[in-house]
This record gives sequence, structure tokens and C-alpha cells, in this order.
Amino acid sequence: MSPGVELNLALLLFLPWFLILGALFWAYPRRPRGPARVLYDLASLALSVGAFVASIHWAQANADPVHGHMWQQILATAVGYGVFLGVLGAAFVLRIYVLRPRG
Repeated sequence: MSPGVELNLALLLFLPWFLILGALFWAYPRRPRGPARVLYDLASLALSVGAFVASIHWAQANADPVHGHMWQQILATAVGYGVFLGVLGAAFVLRIYVLRPRG
């Protein structure tokens, strides 16, 4: 396996699931949907994927090689998935407060 694919294997495997979660994040709640909401959602999804990629690279670099090469992938997948859900979940909750109508 090439090193580039091996380093990003967790992203390749989780990409379909992330697309589903991202579509649900984008679609709900349906209203209000203005330019601020679109920008916020795009930034949140980009931040979630960026945090995921950073965390899988960190986890692979810091996994204990004593437990075998596969442990790097297992740890990276577990840590990355938790980080992605954490960032997306926080963005979902914060969206209520950030985008609420002023007045």
C-alpha cells in the first residue's frame, strides 16, 4: 500500500459516512437558511474534516509500534471519528446561538 493511501486510509473508509452526516447537518433544521447559515455550515463541515485529518495523522504518529502496525490505523480511526463527531456536534449546538435572530 502506498504511504499516502495508508496515511489517509481512515478518511477514505469514513468518507461515505461523513457525507451522510454532513448532509444531515446541512439539511436540519430546514429554516432559517440565509447566507450566514450557508457560510456557517460550510465552515463547520470544513473544520470537522480538517480536525479529523489532523487527528488521524497525530494518532498514527503517536501510536505505540509495539502493538503492531495495524494498531496505528485502529487508533487513528477511533480518535478521528470521535474528533469529527465532537466538532460537528459542537457546531450543531452552537449554530442555535450563533445564528439566532437578534432583537
